Amino acid sequence: MKRIILITIGFVFVFSSCSKLDEEVFDKIPGDKYPENEAQVASLAVNAYKQLQNFADDGNDDQGGWWFLAQIMTGDLVCGPTRGADWYDGGKWVNMHRHEWTNDDEGVNRMWTNFWSGITTCNSTLDLLRELEANETTLIKIKELEALRSFYYYLLIDNYGDAPYLTTTKGVPAQPFKESREAIFDSLVNTITSALPYLKAIDNKYMMTKYTGYALLAKLYLNAEVYKGEAEWAKAEMYIDSVLNGPYNLASNVLDPFITNNENSSEIIFSIPYDEDNFQGFRLHMRTLHYQHNLKYDMPVGPWNGFAIVPSHFDRYEDGDARKEGYNIYGLQYASNGSVILDGTTHEPLDIDPYLPALSMSAGTHTATEIRTTGARIGKYEIAMGAKENLSNDLPLFRLTDFWLMKAEVVIRQGGNGDEWINDIRQRAGVDTWGGATLEQLLDERARELYCEGHRRQDLIRFGKYGEAWWEKSFSSPDREVFPIPKRESDANPNLLQ
Repeated sequence: MKRIILITIGFVFVFSSCSKLDEEVFDKIPGDKYPENEAQVASLAVNAYKQLQNFADDGNDDQGGWWFLAQIMTGDLVCGPTRGADWYDGGKWVNMHRHEWTNDDEGVNRMWTNFWSGITTCNSTLDLLRELEANETTLIKIKELEALRSFYYYLLIDNYGDAPYLTTTKGVPAQPFKESREAIFDSLVNTITSALPYLKAIDNKYMMTKYTGYALLAKLYLNAEVYKGEAEWAKAEMYIDSVLNGPYNLASNVLDPFITNNENSSEIIFSIPYDEDNFQGFRLHMRTLHYQHNLKYDMPVGPWNGFAIVPSHFDRYEDGDARKEGYNIYGLQYASNGSVILDGTTHEPLDIDPYLPALSMSAGTHTATEIRTTGARIGKYEIAMGAKENLSNDLPLFRLTDFWLMKAEVVIRQGGNGDEWINDIRQRAGVDTWGGATLEQLLDERARELYCEGHRRQDLIRFGKYGEAWWEKSFSSPDREVFPIPKRESDANPNLLQ
């Protein structure tokens, strides 16, 4: 009787019944007929990559996925202000900004599920591949998926610290123990290093290539002092250099990597291929644009008037910096026909003041204009005319200028001068170059260049500034540098208690 291979997406439990993911059977293929060629082997990996789809804006949760929650909402760049009766949502946005989340917050739960759906889907696919006849094609795909699993694990330990480390779905204990962040770090380095000879040295933004592997190792070593208590700047620099020697180039315009059709960007190393119809999950414009901004972009749907730029971050951009105008939406707003847009409630011209007066605005203390129209909005990712509820822009996870600034950082930390890796970025933005840049200046430049790309939380932790007070946030304790393992998980498995 022929064995039937079921290619499934996430038919797994992540330590508790609450973590069960949806089952979707993609195909049923006789085991003795499949796979017959490299393309068929590659198709087995599709589900493992598909888990990235919910990382920006999880379709099952209006609070979003990892990218929105950990990286966008807990730093000092972007916030989700309460606008009168809108956007309070039980305080979840304010809690993220002020680092007041608990182990029962939906955002904490959602991120955990994001990461484990990727890990377990990789493991189930790897188990299947290991049962197939051993050959070079299968081995290459196994190494690719081990590297992809390492990417998911990198995000897991970055956000949660200690966690179970599982490399198969077979024989897994019902209540696995955690391993230390340091031990998982070492396992990830070993796994990626062993995979590198098998990863393809090509420019493919949607798979684990040799350059994506280098980038992942560079990130691990850059944050080694956080993950294992010992800095590894020289090793970080070695892998950063391997990325910089790859097929990537600085675009001529600061906005080029973020246009709607950015799949051919010379700067993007690894990205999520969002599409408004076929790979939905990127709704940043809906979260940030004013209700009447649909008139500016001829949108068939009305935005939700939410996210805005933290005032102190807006002030980081000097006049003349192309990123100030290009990355942010503020000032008098015009419809596509050239007329001034009017706010739907005040009927006044929509003139966006870039400075929010408060994180929580109520009718008793703020005017309707303040509540509805203050705070510069996020314009970094092109909003195409006629944009629907989901954008078609690819979302960069690794981008070239990040690694240029990483190069500058490790050089400075080792006593050198990192200006050459900073100044080309500043020149492109139209601002003065620096001489003898400090780490403090570098951190601010990373904020300006990389905002809304998912790096700020990690940067602030690495620089020892995540607990500091900033706009509408008091000092927070060091335990806020990792999120708590969700209560639902530790209730089901006491071995996960932190």
